[in-house]
This record gives sequence, C-alpha cells and structure tokens, in this order.
Amino acid sequence: KPPGKGADLVSFHRNAGIPGNSYYEATVRRPPPAARLAGRIEADVAVVGGGYAGLSCALDLAGRGYSVALLEARRIGWGASGRNGGEVIVGVGFDGEQALEAQLAPAEAKRAWDVTVEGLALLQERMRRHAIDCEYRPGYLSLAVKPRRWGTLRRWAEHVSRDYGYPHLQLVGPAEIRERVASERYYAAVHDAGSGHLHPLKYCLGLAQAAREAGVRIHEESAVVRIAHGARPVLATATGEVACRFALLAGNVYLDEYGRGIAPGIARRIVPVATYIVATEPMGRERADALMRGRPAASDTNHILDYFRVSADDRLLFGAGESASTREPPGLVAAVRRRMLRAFPQLADLAIPYAWGGFVDLTLNEAPDFGRLAPNVYYLQGFSGHGLALAGMAGRMVAEAIGGQAERFDIFASIRHRDFPGGRWMRKPALALGMLYYRMLDLL
Repeated sequence: KPPGKGADLVSFHRNAGIPGNSYYEATVRRPPPAARLAGRIEADVAVVGGGYAGLSCALDLAGRGYSVALLEARRIGWGASGRNGGEVIVGVGFDGEQALEAQLAPAEAKRAWDVTVEGLALLQERMRRHAIDCEYRPGYLSLAVKPRRWGTLRRWAEHVSRDYGYPHLQLVGPAEIRERVASERYYAAVHDAGSGHLHPLKYCLGLAQAAREAGVRIHEESAVVRIAHGARPVLATATGEVACRFALLAGNVYLDEYGRGIAPGIARRIVPVATYIVATEPMGRERADALMRGRPAASDTNHILDYFRVSADDRLLFGAGESASTREPPGLVAAVRRRMLRAFPQLADLAIPYAWGGFVDLTLNEAPDFGRLAPNVYYLQGFSGHGLALAGMAGRMVAEAIGGQAERFDIFASIRHRDFPGGRWMRKPALALGMLYYRMLDLL
C-alpha cells in the first residue's frame, strides 16, 4: 500500500468537524440508541451532556440515592469525551496552573492540584469497580523541543515535586531522551509515572453503562433548547421536558450550538479550538515498542502542540493541527501526516486509514471554568485539553455540592474568567490571530 494512501478513505462532515472516520468509533460496539426524551418527567437532578463530566456526576448522584435524568444532544461520547487523544494527565496545563496560582492562596492552589491527582485515582477505581476495559496504560512524557523549553519544563517539575508533593516525576535529560523516544526532534523530557493513557470512547461508554446500572435515565438525541429557572428548573427538548430540583450543564462547546443559546453568559468565556488526530495502520509489536519505550503517552510543550501515543493494537495515534476554524482545513490529513513524520520519519511507509477531529473548549487563561447560573443550576466547561482526568472529578464535585459539601467545587468556582474579545462573531478571528502569534513563538 503506498504511503498515505489510506488518507483517501477519510471524509469529514463540514459542520463542526464531526468525525467521519474515527479509529475510536471503529473499535467499539455501541449499545442501541437510548430513547429520546418524550413528554414530561420528574427527577431530582437533570444533567445535560453525555461525556465524562455529566456521566460522572450522574453516577455519583445515583449512588447517593438521587433520581437522575441525563440528556445528550447526540450519542453518548459524541463530543470531546469520545474523540480526544486519550491522555490522562494530572494538572490543568502550564498556563492554566499559572492562572490558578495567580488567583488562589498557595494552600488552595495545592488543593486544586490534588483534585486533579484524585481524578486519576477516581478513573482507575471506576475501571476496576465497573470492569471497564479501556486499554489503560501508565506513563506520560512532556517533551521539550528546544533547550529553552527544557529549562521551563524542568523548573515546573521541580516546583510540582517540591511544593505539591507529587512524587511521580522524573527528569529525562538530553543524554537519555533517545532511549525513551526514537526521534531526533526532542531535546529532553519529564516522565510522569502517575499519568497515562487509554481508549477514551471505551471508557466513556463504560461510564454510561455503569450509570444505567445505577438507575440513571439516559436519553440520547435530546438536545436541551430551553431552561426555565426557579425553585424547580424545567429543561425542555423538542419532544419533552424534565422538571428537577437541580441541574448540571456539561455540554461544553456543544451546549451553545445545540442548546440555541440557553447559557450565553458562559458561552462567551470559551471558544472551540479544532484539533485533529490520525491513526496509522498497525506497525507490529516490536516496532511499536522500539518507537516509545514503555509506550507512554506524550506531547510537546509548544503553544501549538503535537501529542501522540501507541495504541494497544500497535498503531501510532498522532494529534496536531489546532485551528480556530470550524471547517476542515484543506489537505488536513496530509498536513497532520507531515507533522507526524517530522517527529518520526521512519514511519513514512505506514498508511493512514483513520483520521478524525473535534473541539477543545478553551478559556482565555486556560484554567477550567466551573460555577453556577443559579443556586440550583451548575455548569462545567473550559477544560482546555486537560479534561480526561479532571472532568470526572468535576462531576463528582458537583455531586458533592448538590449533597451539601461545596467546599472543593467553590475553590474552582472562585477562579475569575474573562469573555473572549470580539463578541460572538469576532472571537474566533481574534483567536486565529492569537494562534498565529503562538506559532511564531514556537519557531523561536
């Protein structure tokens, strides 16, 4: 098969980068679609969004004895929870952590860090308890492309190890990096033995099954189009409505699209940034093991970053190409393949049979945006590419708050966020200019 010939199999829908050829979708067996919401139902809690955050909250609340109805606009895991790079990482990213530390007292910043570490433990505990086979593998590398970035990365690792007491980081200097990653592109790295990677859609579908077994009523193809606030909020879809005591909005970037502006105030604080992933054909176990020793997940520390990992069936999954546009860039697969070969030119013989895309829900300061629209209506958004571990804990913290223990949730809710400049129509062009600036910085 000629190199790259598999790219001819790829098609993207033009509306919002919907994946037409996702490796994740090709390697799961979904249950039959859940019924659309029909008529009026009652629940203690209504959850909007069938991703990690919404499912986690619903699962915890059901375990506490609450009746829960979960409304998903498309299918479970259709959004970022079923399309992401599969990297389960502590923290909220370099820029997000700086924002947290700038606004929080040191003790509260450490508690916020500890929440993300607990998110890893929660994910692993749920895999065990609910027998979710999602190909989890420990290990994550933060890769510095240049010496200047290595200095920043090393200082971050020393800060986290010393001030947050996180014991899992190991410096991988220039003399050792080739033993870890078979690439000339990377100068040095930090290895995190506590983080890891998995098949994200298998994990999401496993959470959904656990929620169903706990008694959560799941309705797919049930986009919420209107909310009536009050002592008993009512969430309406095109075919039904849920009256409840509490509600959680966990639709992220898709909440504004499918909810027709049900929460415009928070929609202005995030912007969808498109990112794309390709999966090679299998390369064989020996070759895959030699590519990345121990098979950790990895990403570089550039502003416009590359991220990658080896799958359980010996493919390289490589993500890149962040864009502020919601349309497929021309020559998309070829462009991501070029970035992959810049890191791993020895993979030029491998075809690309799968490629897909999705959105990162980015905040201006890259810190998560959690809060309340009303005393009984919560929202979770702005994970900025670090949601796989944190989203589960975010859902748990909302469940805690509904149960009367809001202390941890309120630490995150206290983070101040600004709207993206330019309003609804100009914020994406403004972001595109900002990303061009960061691409230029990455070249320095």
